[in-house]
Amino acid sequence: MNHHLLLVIHLICAAIWVGGHLFLAVRILPLVLKENDVGQLLSFEKKYEPVGMPALLLLVITGIWMALQYGVPVRQWFSFASPIERVVSTKLALLLFTVLLALSAQIRVLPRLRAGAARLPEMALHIVGVTAAGVAMLVLGTFVRYGGL
Repeated sequence: MNHHLLLVIHLICAAIWVGGHLFLAVRILPLVLKENDVGQLLSFEKKYEPVGMPALLLLVITGIWMALQYGVPVRQWFSFASPIERVVSTKLALLLFTVLLALSAQIRVLPRLRAGAARLPEMALHIVGVTAAGVAMLVLGTFVRYGGL
């Protein structure tokens, strides 16, 4: 597939993923914490997940595809040997962090959150962590234009 088309798809998906999490962290989460209202958070999750998860999946696919096009094969991931490989590896590490937080939220936090607000501070940390990782990945992606880190 054409690199430019991959990049466009990647950027649209990044806008959905990062933008959705920024909205969640900046607008929804403060209200949820102030009002101790888990319902608002669960409502957002229910509406956002059908759009956010496919965007994340496409981000992973297009990101890996573009990394391969930039000459960073799988065997070089996490070697931090070249500037472009440092960007790819750091983004992959942040992706792994995001996946671990998402699994923790889905398995541990959300089921208990549905029963009450006791896990709300823990969920807030998950949200802030995923949002920060998304913003960091977005910023790291801009370094590709300059040849990496």
